[in-house]
Amino acid sequence: MSEPREHRLATPDGDLCWFEWGGRSERPSVLLLHATGFHARLWDQVVAALAAGTHVVAPDSLGHGRSAKPAALFDWAKTADFLLPLVDRFAGTPLVGCGHSMGGYLLTRLAAERPAAFRHLILIDPVIMDPAFYADAAGQPLPDPAEHPVARRRARWEGWEAMLAHFGKRPPYMHWDPAVLADYCRHGLLPAADGEGWDLACPPAVEASVYLSALRTSPHDWFARIAAPVSVIRAKTGERAGNLDFSVSPTWPALGAALGAVRDEQWGELSHFIPMEAPQRLATLIAAEL
Repeated sequence: MSEPREHRLATPDGDLCWFEWGGRSERPSVLLLHATGFHARLWDQVVAALAAGTHVVAPDSLGHGRSAKPAALFDWAKTADFLLPLVDRFAGTPLVGCGHSMGGYLLTRLAAERPAAFRHLILIDPVIMDPAFYADAAGQPLPDPAEHPVARRRARWEGWEAMLAHFGKRPPYMHWDPAVLADYCRHGLLPAADGEGWDLACPPAVEASVYLSALRTSPHDWFARIAAPVSVIRAKTGERAGNLDFSVSPTWPALGAALGAVRDEQWGELSHFIPMEAPQRLATLIAAEL
């Protein structure tokens, strides 16, 4: 497909940036939601593998990419609701939603709030946990995001080429499709406010706050309102070395059963970064729902 059209949409929480390929037709449109710390243009290779003319919409989530930047994000329900005006913009057009990691979590919220909008939900390793995890986290004070290791990520770069050279030699990025990694770097930087180089489009402190609040809002509270059929795709299983170990799936294994999923698969040769490692395979799955 050709380069997407970039749009802005004003919301109560600031501007929402979204990208669009193709145009609306009689077929469903595709809504793609990215993971924590990433941006909408990471979907470029998935979109390129879809049939020409497929209508695709991919937003930058709150705090990410070119959308509004709050100081921190501690409520994943609010992060999801930031995207509701975009869903409403396409009212009357059935949506096949596909969300990766945080994006899959957010997609369940959107589908619960707008059950008539969605034809199918594809949740790609959506970091949704056992209900008991959310109960245990309720009421606990939030740590300072500045103390989280993600907050110490390198934020300033000379350019996207330098970022690509750096990450291309390090896991997990070295295992990604090279074109996806290039898209991550090329579109993942914004001009620094002081004019000296380029900064990550998702500030490390914001990304850290997202990780710290992952268990603060239970999505199980709204699952009953989801009307669309659901597919759950999980990465390989294994013992995680820590909360930032994404070499294996962090998703609750019983999620598919809890959602009554029509498809519950484990792509056991892939890590949590499924869209980055197998964009063509994911595009084939999406196309089957169109």
